[in-house]
Amino acid sequence: MKIQVLTLFPDMFSAILSESIIGRARERSLIDIQLINIRDFSTDKHYKVDDYPFGGGAGMVLMPQPIFDAMESIGPAGKRLIYLSPKGRVIDQALICELYQGGDIVLLCGHYEGLDQRVITHFQMEEISAGDYILTGGELPAMILIDAVTRMIPDSLGNPNAHDEESFYSGLLEYPQFTQPREYQGLGVPEILLSGNHKMIKLWKYEQSLMLTAERRPDMFQRYLGRKHELSKEEQAILTNVKNLYNLEKESAK
Repeated sequence: MKIQVLTLFPDMFSAILSESIIGRARERSLIDIQLINIRDFSTDKHYKVDDYPFGGGAGMVLMPQPIFDAMESIGPAGKRLIYLSPKGRVIDQALICELYQGGDIVLLCGHYEGLDQRVITHFQMEEISAGDYILTGGELPAMILIDAVTRMIPDSLGNPNAHDEESFYSGLLEYPQFTQPREYQGLGVPEILLSGNHKMIKLWKYEQSLMLTAERRPDMFQRYLGRKHELSKEEQAILTNVKNLYNLEKESAK
């Protein structure tokens, strides 16, 4: 899988591309991430890439010429073209799965007050947002997408089943985690996790995930109830109990 990033600040990506899961995935050629400096394509002798907006307004806007030339240099045909923008679809796990399954990706990072609309119109770019807040540019949202998509690649994680229990991937928030020592600062580990009874441990984790989701993200819990699940009798009973505990009336799918 290839991800190409068009940015004015390629050095911002140095750390995340060389460390941890992304760094190992690149070393093993599981993902190819290329950084393209938009400024390299400026025809201005001072490498100028922005100008004042027509019609007035605060700040500067990225001009179309450097971005058009940068896009053409990488061959955009057949790739998913994304402009990181606060006006776009907000990133969630469903989108990450969609991106992973959709082939090569181009990420365009805007800066200043944005970019000339003709870039978005000409290349029919999809706009994607990291959330309802303002950032100085698209680099950080691009890093979020790269990190999340890389984790979807088979063999990128040490445990191939790690996805299945993670928050959002399963539709629920993840249950609490504990490790050594068994007691620290007077705080212990739930006895069930030390019991060796794998079935009961699994049910405990499921219940904890349900309770956390119902309490902190009732919107997610309602979506989970609306999905079809292949649940055991014990899991169905736990789901019903948690739903009743939090007064969530919507019936879960059988």
